[in-house]
Amino acid sequence: MSQAIEQLNLLLLNVGLAIHNADWNWKDVSSPFARLYYVTEGKARIILPDSTQDLTPGHLYLIPAFVTHSYQCNSLFGHYYLHIYEDHRSESGLLEDWDFPVEVVAKDIDIELMQRLCEINPAMRLQQSNPTTYDNNPTFIQNIIKNKQRTFCNKVESRGIIYQLISRFLKEAKPKAKVSDNRIQEVLSYIRKNIFKQIDINTLSEISDLSNDHFIRLFKKEVGNTPIQYINQKKIEKAQLILITDNIPIKNIAYMLAFEDQSYFNRLFKKTVGLTPQKYRDSYIPKENTYLCI
Repeated sequence: MSQAIEQLNLLLLNVGLAIHNADWNWKDVSSPFARLYYVTEGKARIILPDSTQDLTPGHLYLIPAFVTHSYQCNSLFGHYYLHIYEDHRSESGLLEDWDFPVEVVAKDIDIELMQRLCEINPAMRLQQSNPTTYDNNPTFIQNIIKNKQRTFCNKVESRGIIYQLISRFLKEAKPKAKVSDNRIQEVLSYIRKNIFKQIDINTLSEISDLSNDHFIRLFKKEVGNTPIQYINQKKIEKAQLILITDNIPIKNIAYMLAFEDQSYFNRLFKKTVGLTPQKYRDSYIPKENTYLCI
């Protein structure tokens, strides 16, 4: 954990206060960023893949990236929301590699921290509504540009607040027990650290000290996918994050992730996500009279 924290580079995407009245009811929400909530009043619930979490005032809640979940709200409900992600060039992988509790009791100072984060980042506020549109005004990319244009002191203060809020979850955080075989665990670590490079089976087999056939069988048994399927999944997840947090041309993103053929990258992205890279990026750009779920 100490090495990961030293390399940790959490970035702010959005922050604000939302007040709902039985209108926070969305299904199958999934995003390439993590969501952190501080509940101020009322009640609601989040339906996760393997549990249902009631949301109550005075508590913090953390929903990891790429976790499909739904919201239910039948009355008045108020909360601060914070959308965060790790720099796609970061090697820490803290949010990806660790399991955090969904709920923790907030500290007395946390509401002041949220208020201050909103105060110094007014441009990061989103409007509320249908999550399928992922609309905001300005766009996500414009928000990223504004984020980079903030004064240095605001960036430092914002980063410090985010770290304080995330620290509430660290006491009970545990490394994800992805696999039981240390050889495959070492391979997974190698894949994450080299996701922007071409990764071949021969190299992974050498790391695991197994023959290619034995390695592939063991990997599929431990992970549930073949090595190529897993690598492609992680590359596409990284592409999703880059598409909404950086204004890099899609062709360049494909090359960044070591895809020699952009057409293959586009086909693989659509097969995995359900949209082409361009349509996925466009889905985060505002359409008239639609708003982002927060």
